[in-house]
Amino acid sequence: MKFSKMAASLLAGSMLALAAPALANDVVIHAGTLIDGVSRTPRTKVSIIIKDDRIVAIEAGFVTPEGAEVIDLSAETVLPGFIDCHDHITGGNARRDLLRGTPEKQVYEAMVNLRATLRAGFTTIRDVGGNVDVLRALKDGLRVGQVVGPRMWVAGFSIVPTGGHGDIYNSIDSTWKRTDDLLTLPVISGKYEARKAVREMQKRGADLIKITVTGGVASHNTDVNIQTMNDEEITSVVDTAHMLGLKVAAHAHGKPGIDAAIRDGVDSIEHGTYSDAETYKLMKAHGTFMVPTLFAGFEIAEETRKNPDKFAPDVVWKAQHVTPTMSSNAYNAWKAGVKIALGTDQLGYRPHGSNAFEFQYMVEAGIPAMDAIMAGTSSAAELIGVPQDIGSVQAGRFADIVAVKGDPLKDIKVLQSVDFVMKGGAVFKRDGRMVVPK
Repeated sequence: MKFSKMAASLLAGSMLALAAPALANDVVIHAGTLIDGVSRTPRTKVSIIIKDDRIVAIEAGFVTPEGAEVIDLSAETVLPGFIDCHDHITGGNARRDLLRGTPEKQVYEAMVNLRATLRAGFTTIRDVGGNVDVLRALKDGLRVGQVVGPRMWVAGFSIVPTGGHGDIYNSIDSTWKRTDDLLTLPVISGKYEARKAVREMQKRGADLIKITVTGGVASHNTDVNIQTMNDEEITSVVDTAHMLGLKVAAHAHGKPGIDAAIRDGVDSIEHGTYSDAETYKLMKAHGTFMVPTLFAGFEIAEETRKNPDKFAPDVVWKAQHVTPTMSSNAYNAWKAGVKIALGTDQLGYRPHGSNAFEFQYMVEAGIPAMDAIMAGTSSAAELIGVPQDIGSVQAGRFADIVAVKGDPLKDIKVLQSVDFVMKGGAVFKRDGRMVVPK
């Protein structure tokens, strides 16, 4: 049985009780405090008027249009739905277990992860590395209401240089063979293979392209400081992707790879650990985003401390040494005026749905709370390329709205306890409890 057919059967059978979210038609939210994702000054006592899946107006005071359902959030802080620009929604046991982690298992794990992520207030994610066929099936399930979760933009499999970070054949038995999706991983050598890999990912459903330009922390026998994809290969990816209307996200830790990727035209640097003042000037000149992914740094450092025997010694060393540098890079990039977008790079060692810890880590690194919130709302929407639809509470945008009890500008940790979640005009969480729209 082809995976596409099997996935469809799994999705339909396991989520049969879920119907496509019914829109509430006319709704008004009474917001005690509104942080709209655009203005640096919160507003108090405003009404957000919603028609079907879109916001149609923001009005001062608490108004109640005739016939509209009133959602009373007058005692809460209301914000745009959060956006994670570097997620791995299939991350978990099935993805890490190369022998038994089948695509079908990834579907089930990802469905749980998606629900947890939405419950945490993240109404949009950008998945930058996973089984493209699984991700496309999940997107289809979200579209028709068979799956509960955030909106998704997906890269599919990362395009990686032979032997680089993400090449799953690194350091394993060279005679080991599989006959499924792992044989179609885009491991490339040279500009022609790079170009073909972009087209293959786009054909299979990718909304953006992910490349790995340097070694990685969690991969054995790859040096984070060494550039592993050359300029010719990067340029081939970027030119082909941009021709097809796709953005390019570049995994890069070391300065040589980061600077090369920026000069070669990528749209975002993921991690950017060993950037410096010269790098930040390049990023500003090219309009390149930084996605610091502090969550992943803390996650892998924590896991390697708890279970060092699960990892190769070089992975343990990198995990313990890179994390503090990631935090200082996030602050230095923000201070230099680089555009910052929130991304967690959740690896699945902690439960999915912990995304909002990234806000805390950004603030602890020295970034002001309002800037951290904008990184996870309007700036993230700009990076994805759809600020006219998501990332802010403004007329014309999707009614993606969350609410918390407390003031996140005084205590950013309150964003880890979202009380209310609306996506596209449909309520998925109310009074701290998940609900299934009827």
